[in-house]
Amino acid sequence: MSPPRLIVFSSLFPSDEAPNAGTFIRERMFRVARRLPIVVVAPQPWSPFDWIVRLIRPGFRPMAAAFERMDGIEVHRPRWFSLPGLAKRYDGWLLARSTTGFMRSLNARFGADIIDAHFLYPDGWAATRIARALGLPCVITLRGSKDEWLIGTDREPKLVEALNAADRLFSVSEALKRDVAVRLGVPADKVAVIGNGVDLDKFTPVDRDEARRRLGIPSDAKVLIGVGNLIPTKGFHRVIPLLPALRLRFPTLRFLIVGGGVSSGNNAAHLEALAREHGVSDIVQFCGRQPHDMLKWYYGAADVFAQATEFEGWSNVFLEAMACGLPVVTTRVGGNAEVVTSDAVGTLVDWWAPEQFSAAVQHALTHPWDRQAIIDYAAANTWDRRIDRLVAEFQALADLASSRSGRTAAR
Repeated sequence: MSPPRLIVFSSLFPSDEAPNAGTFIRERMFRVARRLPIVVVAPQPWSPFDWIVRLIRPGFRPMAAAFERMDGIEVHRPRWFSLPGLAKRYDGWLLARSTTGFMRSLNARFGADIIDAHFLYPDGWAATRIARALGLPCVITLRGSKDEWLIGTDREPKLVEALNAADRLFSVSEALKRDVAVRLGVPADKVAVIGNGVDLDKFTPVDRDEARRRLGIPSDAKVLIGVGNLIPTKGFHRVIPLLPALRLRFPTLRFLIVGGGVSSGNNAAHLEALAREHGVSDIVQFCGRQPHDMLKWYYGAADVFAQATEFEGWSNVFLEAMACGLPVVTTRVGGNAEVVTSDAVGTLVDWWAPEQFSAAVQHALTHPWDRQAIIDYAAANTWDRRIDRLVAEFQALADLASSRSGRTAAR
């Protein structure tokens, strides 16, 4: 039984120009690559009008190298035509049309057994069409708000088509499985829930005094931290207005915001203005985007991870924070309850209940947490456990496809 060969298909994938885009996909699939052969195709949306958008949003659609090797793995980035902000209902068709020829040529050399796509639309929809053209089975992973928010729009029929056309579906959380796949009529047994994991080599406890010394934070400060893209769904703008009241209770309070803008938006200027408006610009520290191997020092300098997210499929940063010993205060939305599973590791509050959130933060800053228990909980959610299931799923699908092709040939 030979190991199945995968083409990973995702327009969201890290590059030198966007190093934190889709890191959760790379972390997951590069671990699969230790067991199964893979190549990555990360199509880049492009139009001749992108330069106009960059006049207003300088980081819009940064173009990465068409080819590179990451950790010895081929990463291809063919361009595909997509008008910015317009006619998005045609993106799936345009993506499939633009990349099918490239995928055919790549597959003639690589000999794939499965196309592994991430997000339903446009990537997943396009991948099912490409897979059909190449005679390959296709898997789609549901990953978050990008999938759920298209329900009720003109792209909902495309979601349904992708869900039905895929040979197997993965979801990073039970919430996404329920709220997207099952809601749109997919049988529950077609969807395997396989969450993301945490890398304990990168996220590990460090000495708090040393972490604060590195970052210039007073040793007696009460420190909150939030990590993520500076976009509205991450909820930094909801936490900042709560800080004046929290500061009355905790005079040494600090709030670290670790993250940066993305090509779809950058809320930094608004957040900075909001901090000034509420008189807390002296305690809100914008740390910018940080490499993963540096994040442990930011987590290590904090007391509590606090993020008022609007939606999460499965939030990696919660497990990262826990692996560094931090309790998590967040909202009861999406898959958050599947990560923050008990009061021993954090607190969930209703969406959006600012009084509840503020009270939960106050509790978290004064509660005698068993930090080792939090670390142990994160350690039970490593990537290795997820990868074993993924490899087994890919192998089963490849075996099924092989047996079907054998029966067809026999006829």
